[in-house]
Amino acid sequence: MEERGYTLDGTVNLNGGPVLSSTTGKWKACIFILANQLFDRFAYFGVSANLVIYMTSELQKDMVSSVTSVNNWSGTAWITPVLGAYIADSYLGRFWTITFALLIYAIGMGLLVLTTALECFKPTCRNEICKASTTQLTLFYISIYTIALGSGILKPNLSTFGADQFDDFRPNEKVLKVSFFNWWSFNTACGTLAATVFVVYIQERFGWGLGYGVSAIGFLLGAVSFFMGVPIYRHKSRQSKNHAKECFRVPMAAFRNRKLHLPSNPSELHEFALEHYIAAGRRQIYHTPRFRFLDKAAMKASRKDGSNPPCTVTQIETMKAVLGMIGIWLLTIIPSNFWAVEVTMFVKQGTTMDRNLGPNFQIPAASLWSFVVVTILICVPIYDCCFVPFMRRITGLRRGLKMLHRIGIGFSIQVLAAAVMYVVELERMEVIRKEHITTGTQVVPMTIFWLLPQHVLLGLANTFLMGGLLEFFYDQSPEQMKVLGTAFYTSTVAAGKYTNSLLVSVIDHFSMKISGKSWLGNNLNDSHMDYYYALLFVISALNLCLFLWVQRRYIYKKENETEVNGIQILKEET
Repeated sequence: MEERGYTLDGTVNLNGGPVLSSTTGKWKACIFILANQLFDRFAYFGVSANLVIYMTSELQKDMVSSVTSVNNWSGTAWITPVLGAYIADSYLGRFWTITFALLIYAIGMGLLVLTTALECFKPTCRNEICKASTTQLTLFYISIYTIALGSGILKPNLSTFGADQFDDFRPNEKVLKVSFFNWWSFNTACGTLAATVFVVYIQERFGWGLGYGVSAIGFLLGAVSFFMGVPIYRHKSRQSKNHAKECFRVPMAAFRNRKLHLPSNPSELHEFALEHYIAAGRRQIYHTPRFRFLDKAAMKASRKDGSNPPCTVTQIETMKAVLGMIGIWLLTIIPSNFWAVEVTMFVKQGTTMDRNLGPNFQIPAASLWSFVVVTILICVPIYDCCFVPFMRRITGLRRGLKMLHRIGIGFSIQVLAAAVMYVVELERMEVIRKEHITTGTQVVPMTIFWLLPQHVLLGLANTFLMGGLLEFFYDQSPEQMKVLGTAFYTSTVAAGKYTNSLLVSVIDHFSMKISGKSWLGNNLNDSHMDYYYALLFVISALNLCLFLWVQRRYIYKKENETEVNGIQILKEET
C-alpha cells in the first residue's frame, strides 16, 4: 500500500514519488536510517572512546588537561546539534541537512586518519620523550573538531528524520514510534560496543592510524546505507515561518497586554477553529494552566486596529512547551556528568589496575566501557518487549510509564552508581596504602573488574535515560520544531561535558590551593578521586530530589490528533 504526495501530517517523498504507508514500509525506511546511525556511533566512539589515552600517551598532555580537552571536544559535538536543528527547521529541511553534515563529517574523518597515520604528522620523539609540534596539534584539533561539527549537525536530524517515517495521525504508528526510540537506543549501544571493543583494541595493539582508519570505513558504510533509502523516505514539509521569531512574539505581546485583566475562561482567548489546523495538516495545542502570564498575549481586545493582532492559544502553548523543556533540561545537566566520567575518569582509573586476562592478553582500559553498552543491549529489548507491555496493563498508559517517571528512574540509578563508584575507589586507595604504592607506573594489585558494577549500573540507568530523554524532548517540542526538541536532548550531554570540565578544573585548582597537590593529578595512585566521586554523589542526590519535585508539577502539552477518518482524539501524556 502506498500514498502519493502529501500525507495528513504533511510528509511527502522527496520527488513526489511513493510514500510507503504500511508498517513494513515504515520499518524498511527506518532500517536504512538505523544502519547509518549504527555506523555513525561506531565511527564517533571509535574516535572518542580512547581519546583521553591518545592525548596522554601520544601527545604527552597531563591528566587534567587531557580530561578537559576531551570534555570540551565532546561537548562541542553535543552542542552543535542546536546549529543542526536551526539549519534544518529554518532553511534546508532534515534530509539536506543530514547530507550536508555527512560531507563535513567525511572531511574530518579523512583529516584525522592522515594526522595519525602519516609519519610527518606524528609527534617527534627525542630521548624517549615525544612532543607534538604546533602544526601537528593544530591539524589534529582541526580534524577532531570538524568531526564534532559534522556529527553534531547530524545527531538531531537523523533521529528526527527516523521518527518522521511514522505518521502521528495514525494511532497504531504512534505506538511504533515509541518502539523506534527504544530501538534507537539499542542501535546506539551496538555501534558503541563495536567501537569500544574492536576499534580500541586495534588502536592499542596495531596503531592509532589503523584504528581511526577502521572508524572512517565504518562512517563510509553508514553514509552509503543512508542514501540507499532515498527512494522510500517520507519527508516532512518545511514551513517558511521563522519559528524563533514566532516564539519571541508571545512574551512581547504578553508584556504589551500586562495591564489587561486576564479572563478566567480560556475559551475567551484568541484561537483558530480546529478545522483550520486540520486543513493545514497541523495540530491545535489546547490550553494548559501553566505560565498563565503568557495567556495575555492571546487576549482578543489587545489591538483592534490590527497593527498587532493577538497570538493564538496554540502559539502561546508552543512557547509554554519550550519553557517547560528548558526547566527539565536544566535538571539534566548534573546527571549528564556521568556520561563524561564514563569515558575519562573510568578509563584513567582502569589503567592503574590489573588488566591481565590470562598470560598473554591485557584488557584495554577503555574497553571496560563496553559493559555499559552490553547492559543497554540486554536491557533495552527487555524494557521494550516485557517491561512496557507489563506496565501498560497496570497503568493504562501507552508508554507504560510517563516519560518523566522513566527519566527519574534513570537518575535514581545514577545516584546509586555514584555511591558504588565512591566505595570502589575507597577500596582501591586502601589496597594502595597496604601495598605501599607511590608511583603512577605501579599497577595496583586489584582486578579491573572491580569497576564492573558501576559500569553495569550506569548501563541500566542509560536504558531509562537515553530513550526517555530523546522521546520526551521530541514529544514535548512544538510541531514544527521537532529537530530543536532533539537538540535539547543532545545539548544535555554537551552541558554535562562542559560542566564536568569546569568541575574537574575547579577541584584541581581548589585541591592544589589547600593541600599543594591535585586530587585528580597525573599520578592517580597518589590522588583523591574518592573525594571527586563523593562530591558527584552529593550533587546528584540533591538534583534528584529537585527533579522529583518538579516532575510532579510538570504539565504535559495537550494537542488534537485527527485520524484518517477525521475523528478528533484529545491527547494527554500517556
